[in-house]
Amino acid sequence: MRRALIGVLILGGLGLAAGLWLTRAQALTEGDLAGLTGDATQGEMVFYAGGCASCHAAKDAEGEARLILSGGIGFVSDFGTFRAPNISMDPDQGIGAWTFAQFASAVQRGVSPEGTHYYPVFPYSAYALAQPQDIADLWAFWQTLPASDTENLPHEVGFPFSIRRGVGLWKLLYMPDGFTMPADTEPLIRGRYLVEALGHCAECHTPRDALGGLDRSRWMAGAPNPSGLGRIPGITPATLDWSETEITQFLADGFTPEFDVAAGQMALAILNLAHLPESDRAAITAYLKALPAVEEQNAEPG
Repeated sequence: MRRALIGVLILGGLGLAAGLWLTRAQALTEGDLAGLTGDATQGEMVFYAGGCASCHAAKDAEGEARLILSGGIGFVSDFGTFRAPNISMDPDQGIGAWTFAQFASAVQRGVSPEGTHYYPVFPYSAYALAQPQDIADLWAFWQTLPASDTENLPHEVGFPFSIRRGVGLWKLLYMPDGFTMPADTEPLIRGRYLVEALGHCAECHTPRDALGGLDRSRWMAGAPNPSGLGRIPGITPATLDWSETEITQFLADGFTPEFDVAAGQMALAILNLAHLPESDRAAITAYLKALPAVEEQNAEPG
């Protein structure tokens, strides 16, 4: 009996050690990023393609104020309310004291400088697909942005989601090992990169499972609005029947063919996409037109 108990304890200890190892935060190192030099001009385009200001600028910020990434906006979810942090260049409240490796680890691995997991409301599972050079360029542009000493607000997340180590298990289940949709032409490859990696469009337009992971079998087929107000529409050809010209124009100015206008988070996304070259918006359109026509589920009538 004693030997059996000792065996159980040993197995339990080994299982715990294995679990801790598998769910550890895996940061990038300076060696992983050796030889990369950023270009701030190119980084500005990455900044807008990545939609950074949409989440981290102050609520209702306009114009140049959208470059002050003071955070504070709340994001409601089934797991609690998450608050966008201050990621301005302030060295105390923001990320002005970070190194490039710490920045890249946060963006592409979801790992903080302290070695803890960020919650996946930060779309690092999409940014993980970005090219390291784009992250280097983005960091170079970041150095030009203003600082804000606005204090960070805490997340409102209860047990067990307050245990950050559990995010390590989430990452094992949901971090992508590649792009979702195949692409074999230059416009599609570029469009896929903008949509799936930098633009992280699936974060809103794809439904999620019980653990908050994207349901890739219903890619871009629409999803409930996390706020509980209505739905985010599907954008596959099954739902989005606009012409290529109409989609590309909408991505530039937010006006629909029905003379309506984008609202909410999509309106903020349009503000970013308007900074991109026309060829990039056309590439996004090509990607959307090439998606499998997955029907929306539980959509509101009409």
